[in-house]
Amino acid sequence: MNLQDKLKQLPNDAGVYQYFDKNGHLLYIGKAKVLKNRVKSYFKFTPKLLPADKLGARIYKMISEVESLEWIVVPNEHDALILENSLIKQLKPKYNILLRDDKTYPYIVIDYGEDFPRLEITRKIHKGKNIKYFGPYSTGAKDMLDSIYEIVPLVQKKSCVKGKTACLFHQIKKCFAPCENKISKKEYAKIVENALEYIYNKTKLISKLNEKMLQYSNDFRFEDAMNLRDRIKTIEKSQIKSGIDLASNEDIDIFAITASNKKAVIVRMFIRDGKIASSSHDFLKVDNYEEEFEFDFEEAYKRAIINYYDNEIPLLPKEILVGIELSNTAELEEFLQIRFNKKIKIINPKKDKKKDIVQIALSNCDELLRIDSSKNQTNIYEELKDLFTLQTLPFRIESFDNSHMMGQATVGAMIVWNEELNAFDKKAFRHYNLESKDEYSQMREMLIRRVESFEKNPAPDLWIIDGGETLLKLAYDIVLSVGVNLDIIAVAKEKVDAKAHRAKGAAKDIIHYKTKSGEFKNLKLSTSDKRLQFVQRQRDEAHRFVINFHKKQKRAEDKQISLLQIKGIGEAKIKKLLLYFGEFEKIKNASIEELQNVLNEKDATIISNYFINPKD
Repeated sequence: MNLQDKLKQLPNDAGVYQYFDKNGHLLYIGKAKVLKNRVKSYFKFTPKLLPADKLGARIYKMISEVESLEWIVVPNEHDALILENSLIKQLKPKYNILLRDDKTYPYIVIDYGEDFPRLEITRKIHKGKNIKYFGPYSTGAKDMLDSIYEIVPLVQKKSCVKGKTACLFHQIKKCFAPCENKISKKEYAKIVENALEYIYNKTKLISKLNEKMLQYSNDFRFEDAMNLRDRIKTIEKSQIKSGIDLASNEDIDIFAITASNKKAVIVRMFIRDGKIASSSHDFLKVDNYEEEFEFDFEEAYKRAIINYYDNEIPLLPKEILVGIELSNTAELEEFLQIRFNKKIKIINPKKDKKKDIVQIALSNCDELLRIDSSKNQTNIYEELKDLFTLQTLPFRIESFDNSHMMGQATVGAMIVWNEELNAFDKKAFRHYNLESKDEYSQMREMLIRRVESFEKNPAPDLWIIDGGETLLKLAYDIVLSVGVNLDIIAVAKEKVDAKAHRAKGAAKDIIHYKTKSGEFKNLKLSTSDKRLQFVQRQRDEAHRFVINFHKKQKRAEDKQISLLQIKGIGEAKIKKLLLYFGEFEKIKNASIEELQNVLNEKDATIISNYFINPKD
């Protein structure tokens, strides 16, 4: 069915629509209150089907590429908004604004319903009427809390009060032992108020920590002094010094976005009780936009707000301030109302202190872009994009490798490179225990599991596969089956006499990639080529990570083998069973008939009887 016929079938319902190009690549995802009206507004139908005249340059170019259309009907516009956001994060359409998935930020919480309340870190909403939250904190929450517990003699652990006996913390004067009634509730309340002063006033906390650091240094406790120095730096990172006090106890969130040719940056600031509590920022790639196209700030603000508030938020703001006048705040305010059962206004302030605070956030955006553009580093990402004809700059890269030994301890690993960190993001590394027996099936199993997690952890810009053209085609088949726009390359060791060759310092690897026309090609680069070295670094880190995990799993399985002492069944037979069944639990639960697929009837009977009546 051609596009014009498809347009005639559009329903009058709310829903999400998807545009595809001639190669079936996803171009754009949008949502509509009435699908028929919204989608048709992109086109003019006479004298032939063309993009509508009123479209901006970027959308006009996008509609010019549209060859097919799909849609999903939902009950209402709110559901369409949620589905649209979820699909954009998962599928990475070429022309949508792509933000990293916002994680929930930590808060510091105190429960005044307790007799002797403590400060704790949380990312969840706590039940109770007398709960107070502080934050959110993009960084430094744990460092703040650890520092406060060192300075102020609060109850150190939840179990302390229940214990009814003073512990070591009382002996070292870090707690007044309410467990033995050595302090009254009224006196303890004053200690709590003292602790909260350090949350409200980070400058006071940092000053106190500097005093302790100097004291440690004078006492030749240099390691403790260095730890405090690092802690101070972390706490300082979360501060934006504005000099502005709203002179009220308002809770306000601020979103500000600015853009350059290649990147945009979003700054979030959180005002609590009238003072800036913390801030965070993220870079957005805009390399899909050609220079004459304007960056879509409306779309960026909308995406940023939905991404952030589509999480559990313990402390909601009274209002949200944004850096531009948005044309349609009603749908976002409705989204917040339904999500939290609270009316939260979205405002672009025009005067007074709130305008000044938004300007501070915008100035921070400009400074972040300036610092980023002034980095003296060869832009390896642009070079990789040009060399391998990638769709987008590969700022976030995931690399995969798997390992096993004769079917034992079959594992896989994913490592992550983050351009903003200019380093491996080790918190994002993942291990996989695999069931498949051959390398092709193992890679397939691992990549499918990764694709299935895109909803919670969106796709990166580039995959690097340890393997040749066969595994590259496999990876493309997997991502295309779910419609994800994701670049992939594979790196394989040079074959010498049909064996993988690895000469230290002269690794002649072959890189396989797919051209824009859909051809699969490969190339050899000089061993001194920085692009090759970058790709090798990713592959080698994945290899190191998976081998370490393999060794750990292998030791665990070897320990199980040594513990499995069955008369007449040696280690070689056990390994044969393990190679066939994959894990001990399956051997244990196997029938005699299943065991006979590997061993003779006598051995199969011995093993089956052993697990029915194990001997100590």
